[in-house]
Amino acid sequence: MDVDRELRRAVRSGKVIIGSDKTIKAVKLGNAKLVVLASNYPRDLREKIERYGKLAGVSVYTYPKDNVALGLACGKPFPVSALSVVDPGDSSILRLGESK
Repeated sequence: MDVDRELRRAVRSGKVIIGSDKTIKAVKLGNAKLVVLASNYPRDLREKIERYGKLAGVSVYTYPKDNVALGLACGKPFPVSALSVVDPGDSSILRLGESK
């Protein structure tokens, strides 16, 4: 699966929440179906999101590149460190969570 293409498709056709605080809130509320974190995401926040994700049954995927590359993969002109997929739209991005 081409992760970059599926991320871009999810952003265009589905509902994706971008940002650490909003991602944590979406996981806590049970709205997130998948969380994607950049490889350079801070360890303490990563552990916090993983803990909440485990409690909520949400998969957490670590994007293999940094936050600049994740932002570009989403089609954004700014770095993206964390995002949550609420609705995948036409993408098959949720399969990333199944691969663990």
